[in-house]
Amino acid sequence: MVPKIVVTGQLPEPALRVLGEAGEVWVAERALRPDELRERVAGAAALVTMVGDRVDGSVAEAAGPGLEVVANVAVGYDNLDVKALSARGVTVTNTPGVLTEATADLAFGLLLMVTRRLSEGERLLRSRTPWNFSLGFMLGAGLQGRTLGIVGLGQIGRAMARRARAFGLSIVYSGRNRAPAEVEAELDARHLPLDELLRTADFVSLHCPLTPQTRHLINADTLRTMKPGAYLVNTTRGPVVDEPALAEALATGVLAGAALDVFEKEPEVEPRLLELDNVVVTPHLGSATVETRTEMALLAARNVAAVLAGEPPLSAVTA
Repeated sequence: MVPKIVVTGQLPEPALRVLGEAGEVWVAERALRPDELRERVAGAAALVTMVGDRVDGSVAEAAGPGLEVVANVAVGYDNLDVKALSARGVTVTNTPGVLTEATADLAFGLLLMVTRRLSEGERLLRSRTPWNFSLGFMLGAGLQGRTLGIVGLGQIGRAMARRARAFGLSIVYSGRNRAPAEVEAELDARHLPLDELLRTADFVSLHCPLTPQTRHLINADTLRTMKPGAYLVNTTRGPVVDEPALAEALATGVLAGAALDVFEKEPEVEPRLLELDNVVVTPHLGSATVETRTEMALLAARNVAAVLAGEPPLSAVTA
């Protein structure tokens, strides 16, 4: 029998060709509700998922014993119950590496946008508000000689640090594990406990995975710990930040600004954040280049093809 492959979102044509050679492909035209996903996955050998899909044991059960692989088109996999899937013999894969540079580009772009008030300035012009140049007009914050704190010095965090070094920033970082000595030397990066990093850094960029330990890592208490006048950038996962607490800190001047590409209840955004001029928001664009999204989809498709052919996947996730 030809393996059934269910894809929960649109993929670039090169990835669809790879999947088409491995089985019979069905592609969702829109995001599926949980009940729709369970219905569609029945009898599938492979499931290609997007970051917004929640895939747990109930989905595997709905698929039946023939489900061999779930390929997540993302580097993060907090939307998958890896333990439940692995317990049923399902291989889980993700797409690491291919989105590192694109996400770091966006993270650093967000830092520039919020510190130099670029979105605010554009809104002013588009609203046709009268303005005149003066030395005190729309002043922002410079980067040179200041400190960037990176929470999670993995591949994307390191790429962010390299960009920051080119702009004259000093690097401090925190995380579960200390980086290798050669990485610290390359980036001239200093490891600090999180609370000390928050007290020290002028800008904080989040690059840690979403885990039970990092959910609401940035909350009312940690926000109060941050250096007065600091800025926060989040391009990792929305639930790492307590959005109502962040909105309060921004509205009351605890923080100078924040730039967010991810949100706790995507596609919804905390309404108070949208009312604040010192907030930059983008709709989960971290990996959104043609090249990067194509490579992500191709890696997911190649993982599916490998598993269905009885070969090891290129990028497996372990429980």
